[in-house]
Amino acid sequence: MADNSVKKIDSSASPTGEMGQTYLVSGTSVAMRLWSEPAGTEGEPHTRPYETVGYVVSGKVEVHVADSVVTCGAGDSYLVPEGAERRYKITEDLTAVEATSPPARVNDRDDASSKQHA
Repeated sequence: MADNSVKKIDSSASPTGEMGQTYLVSGTSVAMRLWSEPAGTEGEPHTRPYETVGYVVSGKVEVHVADSVVTCGAGDSYLVPEGAERRYKITEDLTAVEATSPPARVNDRDDASSKQHA
């Protein structure tokens, strides 16, 4: 039988994570989150057990994946494969939406303490 349910998340009640993310809606196969980061923020290289697609609403971010770097600004989107070494450098105050598959929040896949450093 098909699942015909629909879910609405009121963003004013959305939980936040320890890395600054706001969790939006999440399903069984994909989850969405919002990032608002100030310019100058730079993460450490790490891997994650999920694929990430992102869309930059405003600002600029450098997405470093292994030896490749792409700069994304408002209207750009990016893909980071599951398990790839990644880091982000925010070059202009950033607002971005990311979707992860499988969902990042399930089984603590999104906790900073679960980062897999290469």
